[in-house]
Amino acid sequence: MNLVVNGKQTEISKALTVSELLVEENVKMPQMVSVEVNGQILRRSEYDQTLLKEDDKVEFLYFMGGGHVAD
Repeated sequence: MNLVVNGKQTEISKALTVSELLVEENVKMPQMVSVEVNGQILRRSEYDQTLLKEDDKVEFLYFMGGGHVAD
């Protein structure tokens, strides 16, 4: 099955949930990652239930905290 993961064509051997894809892709600190599938950001509670399909576009979004800018 083909997916686009973070803009890169990726082939996986079987259908996976979003949670399983996070493991398969060795995502570090998955609890800190938001996931977008086909342009829609998922709730974390949906990761285990969302089964990815052929040609889905998946983005892992990492939000960075800002620092303090000196005046």
